Amino acid sequence: MIAGQYKEMLGTKSVIRTLSEKAAARAKVVGYGNVYDYSLGNPSIPVVQGFTDTLISLLRTQDPVELHGYSPTLGIPSVKEKIADSLRARFGIPYGPEHIFPTSAAAAALAHALRAVTVFGDEVLTFAPFFPEYHPYVNLTGARLRVAPPDTQNFQIDWEAAQKMIGEKTAAVLINTPNNPSGAVYSEATLKKLAALLEKKSREYGHTIYLISDEPYREIVFDHKQQPYVSRYYVDTIACYSFSKSLSLPGERIGYLAVNPACQEAETIVNMCGQISRGIGHNCPSSLMQLAMAESLDMTVDFSVYEKNRNLLYACLKENGFEVVKPAGTFYIFPKALEEDAAAFCEKALNYDLVLVPGDSFGCPGYFRMAYCMDTEKVERSLPVLQKFVRETYGK
Repeated sequence: MIAGQYKEMLGTKSVIRTLSEKAAARAKVVGYGNVYDYSLGNPSIPVVQGFTDTLISLLRTQDPVELHGYSPTLGIPSVKEKIADSLRARFGIPYGPEHIFPTSAAAAALAHALRAVTVFGDEVLTFAPFFPEYHPYVNLTGARLRVAPPDTQNFQIDWEAAQKMIGEKTAAVLINTPNNPSGAVYSEATLKKLAALLEKKSREYGHTIYLISDEPYREIVFDHKQQPYVSRYYVDTIACYSFSKSLSLPGERIGYLAVNPACQEAETIVNMCGQISRGIGHNCPSSLMQLAMAESLDMTVDFSVYEKNRNLLYACLKENGFEVVKPAGTFYIFPKALEEDAAAFCEKALNYDLVLVPGDSFGCPGYFRMAYCMDTEKVERSLPVLQKFVRETYGK
């Protein structure tokens, strides 16, 4: 007998991946340049040159046995030390290597964090719009994902819903800021209010409610602003970070989990991650990637391309009658569709070779996501196509 729950999942494949596959198939017919694929958040900016130089240097100068050997279960000590040093210098929180667990990017960090602080039957609350993969991330641990409705005015937090939905079974709250798909950045006021709510609810229910912060877009913030560092505002925070976006390294699968040193049983949680790895077969990211990442901690790609693309799309969408909140970060924009059924809207857009993702799977029906991590020249060519689609289909 095979595992039924995974067999059932075959019928609910990722909408994003499905659309990306459709775009690739269509590109073979009409040419890649003629398909405006806004489906997949795959960074379009080349990897930081400094990271490439570091890799080359490591391969040329380091002992191959060490470079390609097994990593210790909890990660390479020197790497953990450098991550802690960087976080301490940047954010003023006294991290040590004992608070760091290197992972295969943010997804693996989330897998460990969720298993460390939940047991079967617990609940994890997140706020719409949210990354659709949170469903399997949470539900396959034995916990249950609950989704608070969106505040579509600014995509911060619906506080009335949050008050009602945090209950006795809530083991953790999972947030993503800057947010995929809305591009919203949780403000300092939002984070302070959330921290106060979690402190109150933890006292009320007699157990810690952890805050799990999914942070792969932490560095991609526009208009000369920064994402407030979530762990500063709530001590029982586990930060899950990836270099996939900051260094344009999605295929290398490298990141880390960082437990706030003031968190209850912080060191125990990191040590537990090593045991969780035994159960899920994680067994550390590669030694080479850990060592290369440790020399690139404070590097980022030039995000000005994403900001320029945002400005172009936002202006075009507004001119063509869309309701849309201007993204403060990431490389996503999340407008309201021109009809109630966003899936139907996106299906009609395919007739113009515009590949858009309906917002239903993000917990926000009636909206759609555009991932604008592509060459600006292609974004510019897509704008008259978008205008034509809107004019011919909706008479605007």
